[in-house]
Amino acid sequence: MGRIGRWVRLAVRCAGVQLGAVLSLGAAVPVLDAVFPAAIQIGSTQSVTLVGKFDPWPTRLDLDIPGVTWEATTNTGVITVRISPNAPVGPQVVRAFSPEGVSAPRFLILSSNPQRAEVEPNDERSMAQGLGDLPAEVNGRLEKNGDVDSYSVALQAGQTLVARLEAYTLQSPLDPVLRLLDAQGGQVAWNHDEVRSLDPLLAWRVPKSGTYVLQVFGFAYPADSDLRFSGSAKAVYRLQVGADPVARHGWPLGVSRSVETRVRWGDWGASEMSMETTLVPSSAIAAGTRWQSVRLPGHRSPLEMPVGEGKEWVELEPNDSATPAQALEIPSAVSGDLDRAGDEDRYRFSAKKGEALRLEVQAAALGFPLDAWLKIEDVAGKELVRNDDATGADPAIDWTPSETAEYRVVVGNLLQRGGADQRYRLSLQRPQPVWSASVPESFLSLEPGKTNEWKVAIARRFGADTPLTVSVRGVPPGVRVDPVEVPDKALEATLRWITATNAAPYSGPFQVEVVAPGLRRDAIQDANQNRAPDSAPNSAPKSAGVQQARFSLISAGENNGVPQGFRSLVVESVSRLWLTVVSPPPKPADKQ
Repeated sequence: MGRIGRWVRLAVRCAGVQLGAVLSLGAAVPVLDAVFPAAIQIGSTQSVTLVGKFDPWPTRLDLDIPGVTWEATTNTGVITVRISPNAPVGPQVVRAFSPEGVSAPRFLILSSNPQRAEVEPNDERSMAQGLGDLPAEVNGRLEKNGDVDSYSVALQAGQTLVARLEAYTLQSPLDPVLRLLDAQGGQVAWNHDEVRSLDPLLAWRVPKSGTYVLQVFGFAYPADSDLRFSGSAKAVYRLQVGADPVARHGWPLGVSRSVETRVRWGDWGASEMSMETTLVPSSAIAAGTRWQSVRLPGHRSPLEMPVGEGKEWVELEPNDSATPAQALEIPSAVSGDLDRAGDEDRYRFSAKKGEALRLEVQAAALGFPLDAWLKIEDVAGKELVRNDDATGADPAIDWTPSETAEYRVVVGNLLQRGGADQRYRLSLQRPQPVWSASVPESFLSLEPGKTNEWKVAIARRFGADTPLTVSVRGVPPGVRVDPVEVPDKALEATLRWITATNAAPYSGPFQVEVVAPGLRRDAIQDANQNRAPDSAPNSAPKSAGVQQARFSLISAGENNGVPQGFRSLVVESVSRLWLTVVSPPPKPADKQ
């Protein structure tokens, strides 16, 4: 390796983030478009390609994951990653940085399962790569326009093939498709979009034993006028294929943190729900958890189920009209289905005057193709309030009754469809005051001798009118950011970043901390130690009095009707932000 090898090792050993002037010579902001392979098994060592632009190489990586180490190779964009057996399973955030700035966040998934690599050529059915024993996880890439990746799998009659693809949710510029061919090349199953994202999920009950071919291809995202199959170095994907039972949902659809819940389940490809049940005790659900992993008998993979505050009910028919409407308590939730075209489900509940309530439907969020609407009626059937899409494709109503009385809540389908897959979970709750903070970017660049202003947005709901303090953790020497007191009801705070003229070049992480009044410093430290990591956005810190402001990675924007950005990702927001103090511009040379 010689001089180049010694330089690579020296750059990689620089564990600190303060950067000297020597390293800053000629450096550019790195561009990280993708990480390939997208997933690595814990306890293994893997060569990983960073897709993008890195000048100079080696770049530096923000790969702050317990049990994960890496080193650069002499090949530009290629690193060696070592994952200890104790590393956390799940999606992790990766960024490349230099003295000039930081790349956009990208993802690396740590899996407990063995990973396989796509082997080219595999475009044609006759060239299909054999997957062997199932389950299998494959990391691949649609490397060029027109690319199709084919995988052969032996299946037995009565099995259910379940294939999931992650590409869109990994920020790949793809709207991907899965299709399944029989031995004669005929298409027997396909899927374009799973309800929650543009990534496909294919579930198919095998009628006849044989060898089948599963194909992966995709169209450009964002969409353009070119209808050919799309591909590029950035078009990475992760394919998971199995023939074991995989639960699509529980029944009821949620579990309770206050009482035990007895759960049945419905598997992908099965026409009926199981008669077997499993018990989920309330004591198994941690405080603040919004989703619970439930282990089911005979299933390798757990089922993720939403968590409610009260009892989880199941719909009792008939309930189309007001008279037989099923009674619900507050808080509680009910799981039902609109089993025929035009079906409407009604439930009755009592509410007090002036009491803030939240009524919410989860359908699309749970993977069901139900475009639900929600309304509240009085006992005479008069509509008081209605909602269609409040949280993504699902409806929700925040409502305060004007008088103490009994009311009806009604769930229906905008498309007037019915069937066993038109399922929903309706929850009624007394919401607690909540607030959150967000920042406009995931990074900030400062120049010595300059002052910058950065606005932190405060979202308040359900009467969370409390003063807050916004401060910054992880500020390097030479940079000053004073805490900002935010009055109650205020929706914004402005942080002033004052950078000294002699501030040294720096590139490293920081966090914006938002604290409610009266919280002791030891409580803040405890909450910081137990805060939700970027890879687990559904978790909550132990203390609701301190939060880290987050930057959202998802977007719902459109350009002339064409979706832009990503509406669903494996990690949807980050609180680990990035600060760069750039080197001052060189002084002009003295005139001779």
